[in-house]
Amino acid sequence: MPLAADQSTGPRELAALIGSVATLPAPRYAGLARRIRDLVTAGSLPAGSRLPAERELAGELDVSRVTVASAYRVLREEGFATTRHGSGTVTELPGATSPWGPPRNDPGLLDLAHAAPEAAPQLLPAYQQALAELPARMTGHGYAPTGLLELRAAVAERFSARGLPTGPEQIVVTAGVGDATAVVLEALLQPGDRVLVEHPTYPGVLGMVSAAGGRCVPVPVDPAEPDALVHAAGLAARQSSPRLAFLMPDFSNPSGARLSASGRRRLAATLWQQGVLTVADEVAAELSLDGGAEAPYAAGLPDAATVTIGGLSKAVWGGLRIGWLRTDAALADQLGTALARRQLSVGLVDQLAASVLVRQLDEVLDLRRAQLRERRDVLRAEMAARLPDWSAPCASGGLSLWCRLPADLSSAAVVAAAAPLGLLLAEGRAFGTGHAFDDHLRLPFTLPPAELRTAVGILETVCRTLRAEPFRAPPTRALSIV
Repeated sequence: MPLAADQSTGPRELAALIGSVATLPAPRYAGLARRIRDLVTAGSLPAGSRLPAERELAGELDVSRVTVASAYRVLREEGFATTRHGSGTVTELPGATSPWGPPRNDPGLLDLAHAAPEAAPQLLPAYQQALAELPARMTGHGYAPTGLLELRAAVAERFSARGLPTGPEQIVVTAGVGDATAVVLEALLQPGDRVLVEHPTYPGVLGMVSAAGGRCVPVPVDPAEPDALVHAAGLAARQSSPRLAFLMPDFSNPSGARLSASGRRRLAATLWQQGVLTVADEVAAELSLDGGAEAPYAAGLPDAATVTIGGLSKAVWGGLRIGWLRTDAALADQLGTALARRQLSVGLVDQLAASVLVRQLDEVLDLRRAQLRERRDVLRAEMAARLPDWSAPCASGGLSLWCRLPADLSSAAVVAAAAPLGLLLAEGRAFGTGHAFDDHLRLPFTLPPAELRTAVGILETVCRTLRAEPFRAPPTRALSIV
C-alpha cells in the first residue's frame, strides 16, 4: 500500500540538496527560493514534500530565519508551495504554462512542433478493404462500445507475440492514444490525486492530469542513464504516494530514453509494491531504429498492475484515430464503461481498416523504421554541419531528438524567431512543469530529408539573428492540448 502523503523532508536532507548558500544569487532569500523551485521542477524534491520548519532549515544553512521565511513566501507566491493547516509548508507544482498549439496545415509551413510522419503506404489499401467489408455490417446499429472483436483480437495477438499473453476481453479500443490516456485518468483519478510523470514528458499528459483534477509529481529522466529513473521513481512514490504513474518506457517523448530489460523489471516491481498503478504508453515502443525489441513493460506483472496504452498514430498515420488500452479483464470492463459514457463507439470504418493494419504491422514498421532512420541521420548530419554548438544525442528509436541549446539561446526565443520564417516548433517548456527546459528543444525527424535540411537552415539563420539582437521572451499562457 502507498505511504501516507506529504512526507517530510528533513532539514539536513534539504540542506544537502540546496548546497552552499554562498553560491546562491542575491538577494539570498530569492536565490534560496529559486534553488528550491529548481529542485521541485527537476523532481529531486517531489511535489507534496513537507518542507522543514523555518528555524530548523535556517540552522542547517546557517542563515537567518527571516531568509528562510521569505524564501517560503516567494515559493507560495509563485505556486511552488502551499501552507496547509497541520502540515506546514508543502511543495506544489503550478500548472503547465508554455504554449503548444494544434497542428497546422498551412501551405509552405514546416511543422516540427508535432512528431507526426505522413501516412504509411498500407493505409489506403486497408481502407479500401474496410469499405469492401462495410455493406455486410450496415444491417446492424454500427456501434462497438469497447471495439470490434476482430480488432481487439488482433491487438491481443500482437501483445501475446511480444511476450505479454493477452485475450480480447483485456483490450478496449479508443479514438487514439490520447483518448486512451484521458479515459484512464478521468476514470481512476480523484481531485487532488498525484500522478508520477517523467520529466520531461509528453505535453498532453500534463494537461490531462490537470483537467482530471490530479497533480503531477515529476521524476527526472536522463537519456544518458535511463535506468536512473528506477531509483528516482521509487523515491517519489514513497514520498508522494501517487495514485498513478504515467511512463513511456520505450523512447520516451521527448527525451528518447529507453529503460533496459532489468530497469523496467525493477521499476515495475517497485511501483507495484508501492501500490501505484502504472499507465505505460507504448506508442513508440516498436519504433526501434538501432537494436532489438524489449518485452512490454507489463510482462511478468499481474495484469491489474498496469494499463498499457498504444495505437497506430506514429507507425501508420496521425489521421487514423485508433488507439487501445490493455489491462486485466475487470479493469478493462470498468474503463470500457467509462469510455461508453463519453462516446458510444469509435468509427466502424476506422476500426475495420485498423484490423487489417494491425495484422500487417510488421510490414508497416519495417518501412517506417527505415524511413525514420534515414531522416534521423540526415537531421543529425545537418545539425553537426550548421549547428555544431547544439547538443543532440543520437536517438536509438522514436521520432525526435532532444536538443540542449547553447547557453546564450532559449527555446522560447528560437520558437518565436522561427515562426515568421515558416518553421513551427514546440518550446522546451511545453514538455515540463514550472519553468523547466527552456534550454532544450525537441526536433522531430518526421519530415522528408529536403524539408529537414530547410528547417536546419532556418535554425541557423535564427541563431545568427538572436545573437545579434537580444530577445525578450513573451509572457506565458495556458497550454493548448490536442
